[in-house]
Amino acid sequence: MRIREKEKSKYEQRNGVKLTYMPFISRAVIATLRKMPIVNASMEGDAIRYHKNINLGIAVALDWGLIVPVIRQAEDKSFLGIARAIVDLAERARAKKLKPDEVASGTFTITNPGIFGEQFGTPVINQPESAILGVGGLFKEATVVTDENGSDSLAIRSIIRLTLGFDHRIIDGADAGRFMAEVKKYLENWNEDIG
Repeated sequence: MRIREKEKSKYEQRNGVKLTYMPFISRAVIATLRKMPIVNASMEGDAIRYHKNINLGIAVALDWGLIVPVIRQAEDKSFLGIARAIVDLAERARAKKLKPDEVASGTFTITNPGIFGEQFGTPVINQPESAILGVGGLFKEATVVTDENGSDSLAIRSIIRLTLGFDHRIIDGADAGRFMAEVKKYLENWNEDIG
């Protein structure tokens, strides 16, 4: 959050795209999917297919429902490339200008019920994908923080809740928990260039 607040006006001037939280979350998901390919897999009959590429679906709310355009080979895109792809696909989705193949062949989806003010939601898997990440709204909350001496105190922090819907035929609860812990760690220890 601090990075976004510090960089958002310069970022838009420099790159022509608004700096939102979605590219941060997307890049954390991509990095974690590379470490945990089971979450980027799908069922084909009785077999599990591990996908070579990460085709990241980003759910877009329209007046008449949701549509999930796909960023193909998202693992090859930089932070700025992801940010631009999200904006492009969302704008074209709202203008009804997506091609049929731009909403097909996703391997993992991110949905953002938080834009409606929700803290979290229960995302439904976009079959045949094996998992979907739900992004809740960003809220300030009182939380316990521990300093380097082990002393606890209350502090106001910005909190976002993430939920993972997953296919238990492929992913068990332990893998889902590890996936979520890795995404959290990536976000909390951000060290990637944003462009």
